[in-house]
Amino acid sequence: MVALGGNAMTGPGESVRADHQIAAVEAAAEQIAALANDGHQVLISHGNGPQVGNILAKNDLAAYVLTPVPLDWCVANTQGSIGFILLNALDRALARRRVDMRPAVVVTRALVEADDPAFDNPTKPIGRYVDEATAERLSHFGQVLREIEPGRFRRVVPSPEPREILDAPAIDALLKAGLLVVAGGGGGIPVTRDAEGVLHGAEAVIDKDLASVLLARQLGADALVLATNVDNAWINWGKDDAAPLGEVGLDEIRRHEADGQFGAGSMGPKVAAIRRFVEDGGPMGIITALDKIGDALEGNAGTVLRG
Repeated sequence: MVALGGNAMTGPGESVRADHQIAAVEAAAEQIAALANDGHQVLISHGNGPQVGNILAKNDLAAYVLTPVPLDWCVANTQGSIGFILLNALDRALARRRVDMRPAVVVTRALVEADDPAFDNPTKPIGRYVDEATAERLSHFGQVLREIEPGRFRRVVPSPEPREILDAPAIDALLKAGLLVVAGGGGGIPVTRDAEGVLHGAEAVIDKDLASVLLARQLGADALVLATNVDNAWINWGKDDAAPLGEVGLDEIRRHEADGQFGAGSMGPKVAAIRRFVEDGGPMGIITALDKIGDALEGNAGTVLRG
């Protein structure tokens, strides 16, 4: 399973212009097609932060004219739009290599608990930065905004723990049929289940890496690869003795986490994700750059965690 970071879906400066997104996705598709050409069965998940931010900005600008799109719909919209350009790009990349495989996209829901504490304590920043006056105006629409930097505010929303990827059986069936599957986009569409068993969308966003861990575990993936914009996780970052992490075991990665080696807003969540995957019985968790995935699967690149 390969989880594509947001940088793989956007242009320079996280540009979400359509042509920039298409160019970025086409570059990512070439790397995925190379994996398929090497004989790997591939499942792809992806981020959607900049794309959701784009929808939210449109919400804000049109709020006095149109009903804002709720967050669960935002995630669903991005699963469709990113999935569409991924399908086109993968079709081309696979055909160029004469790989007899078709891609498919699954609209994917992630079950969260309605009483998850995150709903009472929104902490996940999303969308654009705004000034204080704009933040005050947006708060009248029920948004929670916090000052992230002096004079710069962002909306914060709940980010509950995913408990089950509800559409895993459909994803599994497509994989067994030989398709290259894109699923779990943006961490999945958050849904809760009421007392009667009925599912409802939730105003929240789910961490893409945690959802990828859950989906990889449900499907019994041999490896979970978090593709990012650096070749490795590092220790002692910014110091004279900074060093990239290569192949490590659980005890070592836990020790580095306890020492605070990985930033909470950068590499920390990714390291925690591959650790959780391996702790839950996954054979191998990897953090590396998109163009190094093939080498990392062979143990020759990236940060590779084994149990």
